[in-house]
Order: sequence, then structure tokens, then C-alpha cells
Amino acid sequence: MEAKERLIWSIALPGFGQLLNGKYLKGIVFILLEIIINVQSNFNEVIYYSFNGEIGKSIHQANYQWLMFYPCIYFFAMWDAFKDSGGGKEPYSYLPFVFSAYFVTVGIMYSDRIKMFGILLGIVWFPMLCVIPGVGLGLLLKRILTS
Repeated sequence: MEAKERLIWSIALPGFGQLLNGKYLKGIVFILLEIIINVQSNFNEVIYYSFNGEIGKSIHQANYQWLMFYPCIYFFAMWDAFKDSGGGKEPYSYLPFVFSAYFVTVGIMYSDRIKMFGILLGIVWFPMLCVIPGVGLGLLLKRILTS
């Protein structure tokens, strides 16, 4: 299997990419962390309400103290699976993952007040949009540092 496939499995659930790489202890730790953070932050309920357009309920349901751990675990697990399967050999190839984790974490903090076209985006949609500038800035900085 190639690195991109491991990356995609890690997007599905942190830890799956590690299991496919044969890093069983790391994979189990990432899966357990994902489950603990998911349960403690009420993330499934947040996702449910967000997908059903009940943004106010999703914001009220979220436990921000736990939810802010999620982006770092999520993006680190993606990077780790990608790296361990042979991807990321270029210098600074971790930067898009790092900046995405940072931007999504900040996005979570501001998600209860950011509106687009007068619509409150909430705790799922706004942080997801924050991945775009995170990846973009990470790729730009990588390009600058490797030039």
C-alpha cells in the first residue's frame, strides 16, 4: 500500500493508517484517544446537529475543553501514518499538517460566532473550512523553506 492510502485511512479514523503500517501499539493508542476525545467532547452529537442544520444545538452540546484536543490528534495521526508508509520524504512536508491542526483548533475557538452570508457556520463547518488556509500556508511555507 502506498502512503496516500494510509493517509486516507487515517482521515477515516485516526489509528487506521498506523494499523495498516504494522504499528499496532500506535494505532491502538490513536484509536483510543479518538474515542475518548469524541465521547468527552460530545462530538457525535455535535456532528449530528450540524448536519441537520441545528447549529445552535451543536454549539450548546460541544465540550470545547475536550474538542480542542481533536485537531492535533487527528492531523498528527494523519502525518504519522503518511510518514511511516514512506510519504513525506521531502523536507518540511509535515508543515501542511501542523498548520491545519493549528487553524482548525483556532477555528473551533471562534466557531460559535463566525458567519458566512449571514449564516452561523458552527463547530463543524467553520473548522472544516479552516483546513484550507492551514494546508495552503503549510505548502507555501514549505516551498519558501525549500527554495
